[in-house]
Amino acid sequence: MRKIQVRANSGPGNEMEQKTEDMITPKVKDWPENERPRERLVRYGAESLSDAQLLAIILRTGSGRRGVLSLAMTLLETFKELRNIDAASISELASLKGLGTAKIAQIKAAFELGKRLMSESSGGKPVFSSGHALYSYFAPRFKSLKKEFFISVLLDTKNRLIRESKVSEGTLTNSLIHPREAFREAIKESAASVIFVHNHPSGDPAPSRDDIAVTERLRVAGEIIGIQVLDHIILGDGRYVSLKEKGVL
Repeated sequence: MRKIQVRANSGPGNEMEQKTEDMITPKVKDWPENERPRERLVRYGAESLSDAQLLAIILRTGSGRRGVLSLAMTLLETFKELRNIDAASISELASLKGLGTAKIAQIKAAFELGKRLMSESSGGKPVFSSGHALYSYFAPRFKSLKKEFFISVLLDTKNRLIRESKVSEGTLTNSLIHPREAFREAIKESAASVIFVHNHPSGDPAPSRDDIAVTERLRVAGEIIGIQVLDHIILGDGRYVSLKEKGVL
């Protein structure tokens, strides 16, 4: 009877796992031309592509023996939804085999462009005349953020956006938000007024005691330096609170 030799370092399933890892996923350039994501996008439009195909275009190349579409599908399978990929931290994305710094940067840049497009005004510089206008403009940008971000929105005499400036990042406290930092860019830009915006990652926009205390402190500081605080908007999940409408301002 012929003896079958088994390598000492092999174990149940090891050989099959090794063969699986060694299988080379066909590269996109080897696909039929009409099946390649980029070519399909050009010919049929971006809307004809699946989420995985769009991600594959963003990622551009695979990693090692893994093809780019396989990598894109693994990304979707891991995070389940596009919003979860957007919300994932750099370290969370880096934990996925095949995603290096360059690919993570490409993913983050693509999602950020999408948010900025959603918040763009079609009529030039946006005019903020209500809390809802602020919410509509900034909500897409703040969606899924896991930290609190506090920004100042600098406006001209007609309430048109000059630009926005990040004041702080992290849990909002009265001691964290200093008027000097909050109004620094507004003074530089000679803004006529400001609106402050921050998010509650919990999804509940109800103002805390610190939110109200910070707002009152900034209102007083604005009066002293001659820059009116028009509102303080707190963004939640699908809703917002205007402290002006609440009577705090």
